[in-house]
Amino acid sequence: MKTEIISTEAGDARITWHPARKPRLVLAVSHGAGGGIEARDLQALARALPGHGVSVALVEQPWRVAGKKVAPAPKTLDVGWRGVWPSLGEPGLPVISGGRSAGARVACRTAVELGAAAVLALSFPLHPPGKPEKSRAGELLGSGVPTLVVQGGNDPFGKPEEFPDGSFELTEVPYGDHGFVVPKRAQITQEEAVTVITDAVVKWVGSLG
Repeated sequence: MKTEIISTEAGDARITWHPARKPRLVLAVSHGAGGGIEARDLQALARALPGHGVSVALVEQPWRVAGKKVAPAPKTLDVGWRGVWPSLGEPGLPVISGGRSAGARVACRTAVELGAAAVLALSFPLHPPGKPEKSRAGELLGSGVPTLVVQGGNDPFGKPEEFPDGSFELTEVPYGDHGFVVPKRAQITQEEAVTVITDAVVKWVGSLG
């Protein structure tokens, strides 16, 4: 594991690398607007993917590195992501652009511009809770590259059945909320829910190129 600080126009960002021994891809994933790279799904991917030839880069946006508690406007998040992209590409491998929640939106918005090989959208916030009329489907549908959405079955920001038809793939994490937390009464354990995520991503990256 290696950590580096990257200067961007939005401030200093941080990349924590989890390298594969013989990598063929880089999966770069950032966090949401209310949390960091300690999110269970990001940590699980960092543990699982290197064993399948994928180096994982966990990216902390400048606002998190600066210790702030509230994320800035989407445009500022895009600036931070653009700023770290050259470092993500330094290994000379195709880079999958990914993130959870707000980070997934950033990945979708910038994928074509940055030359991403694909997009991994974890807990894509299709709409604000209780406001399905304020859809962000356009960002997802406009990613322009192969895209996998991994969505909790009970995500208040958009349940799997709410997603429009499109060229993306979608994996449901049964009973999961926006953080992929499953209730104790669920017919699936928390560990099994996380395995659904990692298995889906491993299978998907194996199908890329």
